Amino acid sequence: MPLHLTKVAYGAQSLDEMRAWFATRGDEARLHTRYLPKRIDEIVPPDGSEPGSLFWIFKHQLVMRSPIIRFEEVEGAKNHIVILPRLIEVHPVPKRAHQGWRYLEAKDAPADLAAGDASGDVMPGGMASELARLGLV
Repeated sequence: MPLHLTKVAYGAQSLDEMRAWFATRGDEARLHTRYLPKRIDEIVPPDGSEPGSLFWIFKHQLVMRSPIIRFEEVEGAKNHIVILPRLIEVHPVPKRAHQGWRYLEAKDAPADLAAGDASGDVMPGGMASELARLGLV
């Protein structure tokens, strides 16, 4: 099973805004990062097996994911996480916000929503955080 990453959808005001941003990308979208993950071979296995995804945190919940294609080093000591410019909805799971990206083990990743499933509204961030703190979600 692949290793995944999580990242806050910084600046996004709504899920529709995120979808609109992704709709303007070409075949690939690039996200800037200063440091490459040390566990790249677990995220994008060199044997060609299924790569991991970047799970998006919105209002303190993992709500969507984008498959990771590869990592690129670029000039100026920067790097890119190259992802497919599509968002796959997942069953919302509470997740505290953080800076940059973090690893997410496959066993802890939320399942994709099946065709026809509805995710419902995103729970308010404060409520999701409080329920998670209480161990209720």
